[in-house]
Amino acid sequence: MEKDITKKYTNGEVTIVWKPGACIHSALCWKGATGLPEVFNPKIRPWINPEGAPTERMVEQVKKCPSGALSFYYNKEEKDGNTEVVTDTTVEVSPNGPLLVYGNITIKDGTGAETKRHKVTALCRCGHSQNKPYCDGAHVRNGFKG
Repeated sequence: MEKDITKKYTNGEVTIVWKPGACIHSALCWKGATGLPEVFNPKIRPWINPEGAPTERMVEQVKKCPSGALSFYYNKEEKDGNTEVVTDTTVEVSPNGPLLVYGNITIKDGTGAETKRHKVTALCRCGHSQNKPYCDGAHVRNGFKG
């Protein structure tokens, strides 16, 4: 799957933006007691149903995405889903998974190119990601513990 694919799903009030190349398949969006399977269901196509729950409930769920693969914007605001958040930057170690960086950060690669990231960014800790410095879920396949 190409890293720059972006898909959008709207209910008219809010648009959910999904970037599959950034997804680490944490399953927080749909699985478990805190998931929202009425909206996020990987067993059907399209896997995002923006009519499945009230707007604010969907927004709350999207905000839980650890990789930033899911984002949103309110249609009346005409934003791109990458609006900077005003918050302190916090780094959280995810058990057996990535470093989760909450807030606005700038990533500078080996060539000096900079990428601005907002909301939540998942950084690889296991060393196996094919999308370094970002996590691609390889820690699960490789049994990373730490």
